[in-house]
Amino acid sequence: MPRQKRVIGILGGMGPAATLALYERILALTSAERDQDHLHVIIDSNPKIPDRTAAILGKGESPLPAMIESAKALERAGADFLVIPCNTAHHWLSELSEAVSIPIIDMIGETTSLIASHQPPLRKIGLLATSGPLRTDLYHNALRKKGIEVITPSTEEETQVMDAIHRIKAGDHTVKVAILDVVQRLLDCGAEGIVPGCTELSLVVGENDLACPLFDPLSILARKAVEWAKERNHQEQDV
Repeated sequence: MPRQKRVIGILGGMGPAATLALYERILALTSAERDQDHLHVIIDSNPKIPDRTAAILGKGESPLPAMIESAKALERAGADFLVIPCNTAHHWLSELSEAVSIPIIDMIGETTSLIASHQPPLRKIGLLATSGPLRTDLYHNALRKKGIEVITPSTEEETQVMDAIHRIKAGDHTVKVAILDVVQRLLDCGAEGIVPGCTELSLVVGENDLACPLFDPLSILARKAVEWAKERNHQEQDV
């Protein structure tokens, strides 16, 4: 009897539009001719999880307890592994992983690995992100281990990006021009590729908008989730 594909659990709500976009990309990446050919996906989209950036900056409560609650709920519901369509939430990835017995795909790690494998090799990457990942060096630390320098916006540009992200969360996608202005300044500073390190940015900036490689964590996460769903459980052995 054919082995059933593994069940994807999406720990979402951070924010809801990014959660929906991840599911849409999983669907688009799945070869299917009928409903039954699609992957089993369980989504817990909880927008009440406390703000991640505010917590990192010491201005709000930790989102970890609420994320653990969602992770455990997804595990109980039958998820074989979890994905989190929020870059900033990965600040708590280690603690979250310890709270459940199923694996969690590391979106930051997967994005970093793809950048490091790019040919020709890249030496400098421009990062657009919320203040949380910028303050905690989530991408800086991961890429530094690969010998890749991270170029970030100025303080003024960071404020511009944060404003754009808040507007996207409110449903305003007219901020693309402002985001691309910041991207161009990163390229002028030597960036050879761009990471939209907030999943809301993935909703408005695509590969066709740039004249350089775009490493979109949301799309990378979707591809990896589909791969994992089709793989034999990491602990299983062929017989």
